Amino acid sequence: MSAAYQLSSCIEWQFTEAGELDARLRAAKAAGFALAEFHLWRDKPVAGLAEALDETGMRLTGVCVDPRRSIVDPAERADMVNAVRETIAATACLGKPDLIVASGFRIEGMSEEEHFANAVSALRAAADLAEEAGVTLLLEPLNTRLFAAMYLVSTKLGLDLIEAVGSPNLRLLYDVWHSACMGEDIADVLAGRMHLVAHVQVADMDDRHEPGTGSIDWAKTVETLRDLGYQGAIGLEYFPTLPMDQSLALTRETLGH
Repeated sequence: MSAAYQLSSCIEWQFTEAGELDARLRAAKAAGFALAEFHLWRDKPVAGLAEALDETGMRLTGVCVDPRRSIVDPAERADMVNAVRETIAATACLGKPDLIVASGFRIEGMSEEEHFANAVSALRAAADLAEEAGVTLLLEPLNTRLFAAMYLVSTKLGLDLIEAVGSPNLRLLYDVWHSACMGEDIADVLAGRMHLVAHVQVADMDDRHEPGTGSIDWAKTVETLRDLGYQGAIGLEYFPTLPMDQSLALTRETLGH
């Protein structure tokens, strides 16, 4: 992997032996990371994380909007927008990280057109808040293996939604593992639209462990991302199977980093 790609540790699942999330952040720094990410924030030591970020000089590449609410269910629209508003406020002290949004589940009896229109309306309202606050929202397609009824499980659909909303503060989080679970081809689903992708996450197939433990062709994956023009960070959102020093050594070797 080109040296231009910085790696971001998912401290939700990594450096767990260090204890609380702020301690994991310091452990990631000691392991050579300048970037980190985690999931939900309401159960995390936000003040301690802010202190650790200031102390280490690290930057967060992503935090999930909390609580998770549907973008396709009109009954959850107000709660979804409020969750974005509250997450923007709560994470401002963490350096205004990008905020990750999942779609929620399909609504029985609702047409594809209605699902799409509802998603655009919700994301447009959320993007207005993001623009006002100067933060970026990351829309993340997931997969039906983990979530059978999830609405957004297609990279192309995610990009279509982002184009329809038309906000510079709404971009895609492309997760190689979720995409692989859906049988997608990276070059096909991202062709011509890499400028809409603000973050990439990686884990190996089938079991979401470190790159080098499964079946994904990482040399080809990295080459494809580079050829398509991706220049952002690579989030290591995987469950380690080895002690962290060995896990990171394998990951860095596999990714050519």
